[in-house]
Amino acid sequence: MGPSRIAFLEAELTDPWVALEPGADPAERVRLMRRAYEAFTEAGTVPRPVRGVVAESWRRSARAGVVPDGTARVELTDGELGSYRAEHPLARVMPLFRELMGTFAADGEHLLAVCDAQGRLLWVEGHPGTRRQAGRMNFVPGARWSEAAVGTNAPGTAVAVDRPVQVFAAEHFIRRVQPWTCAAAPVHDPRTGRVLGAVDITGGDGLAHPHSLAFVQAVARAAEAHLALLAPPQALADSLELTALGRDEAQLVADGRKIRLSRRHSEILVLLARHPEGLTGDELQCALYEDESVTPVTLRAELARLRRTLGAGLLDSRPYRLTRPVESDVAVLERRLGSGAVTAAAAVYAGPLLPGSTAPAVTRLRRRLADGLRTAIIARRDPDLLADWARAPWGEDDLDVWRALSALRPAAAVHARVAELESEQAAPAGWARSPREGRMRPRSR
Repeated sequence: MGPSRIAFLEAELTDPWVALEPGADPAERVRLMRRAYEAFTEAGTVPRPVRGVVAESWRRSARAGVVPDGTARVELTDGELGSYRAEHPLARVMPLFRELMGTFAADGEHLLAVCDAQGRLLWVEGHPGTRRQAGRMNFVPGARWSEAAVGTNAPGTAVAVDRPVQVFAAEHFIRRVQPWTCAAAPVHDPRTGRVLGAVDITGGDGLAHPHSLAFVQAVARAAEAHLALLAPPQALADSLELTALGRDEAQLVADGRKIRLSRRHSEILVLLARHPEGLTGDELQCALYEDESVTPVTLRAELARLRRTLGAGLLDSRPYRLTRPVESDVAVLERRLGSGAVTAAAAVYAGPLLPGSTAPAVTRLRRRLADGLRTAIIARRDPDLLADWARAPWGEDDLDVWRALSALRPAAAVHARVAELESEQAAPAGWARSPREGRMRPRSR
């Protein structure tokens, strides 16, 4: 065995994302984890045997209001599931997943599962008997297995932390899932780097080995390579893809190049993408600058720099416009909201549009997108969508969302957060209640 192979095996043995090292006693590990799990659910403390990735996941699960005796909910059924799967990017690599993992899953009495970026299971395939057992805990296509919905589990945690991860026995947050072991790896869009979902292998204790994690990670990388090859070269050459949600600096993919834009250039591209007919210099200036003293020369200089950044032929003038169609995450969000596809809209919302921007037009659009999605989520009364919003940085202080979540998922942690927010938001103007001191203090400026 060569030195590189020895180093690889040594890395496996100390990998914190692996649940059980070779040679360890699975039964003893199960006993340790059950004691640790009960200690956490009773007192909120995490004993030493628990891996860091699992401890952090348990804490996130508890904050989301997941209860140990809960179960997954089926969100997508029948025709809705079929149409959603058909248009999902991972549908293009399902034949590859089946080729690489199908025999392994069937012969080992395991399951091959694929989820989207929100933890919804799109495909669950494998040994018939194992599928029937998994069905009893709603590990079925269309069910939501995100951390916010069912706590710690391999596919949900993999997309939450964007890392391959293995979850063994009582490391799962939901008790009915604790007889199972699973390993999952996220799959990314090869052009944008965005998480598309995760591929997972689920079964018994036999999967509690570094090889199962390395296996799904290799399958995920193969899927990403295959997705890159599937994109026709001409389509890549003709398309522009703009990602601006949840980012202070947008990213444009053009001719296979990833271009990270400055904040001002991000604002300009967002506005031009929404106006394919183009904008005059005066219109752009009003949309971009609060300060009326900014001169047209400043804007022209900024556009000249943007033209150099983009390369020849992408930015035209009189009026200023992009010379190719642009697909943006903003446009996708608006289309899905407009059609009432709230779950699909939430799936694309990575955060507020260019959150650091003060450009008047961007600020108005950012507020309209966030308010529209937030209102739709509250009206939908889906506890998992509400929990996702409440856990996010933009929703952690949203009292209306926390109240809606409390009505549907009356967990102690959720009630506590509602009470905390009610206390803070009842404070006089300019003051806030210190959560540690329990008394009023001036708000920091």
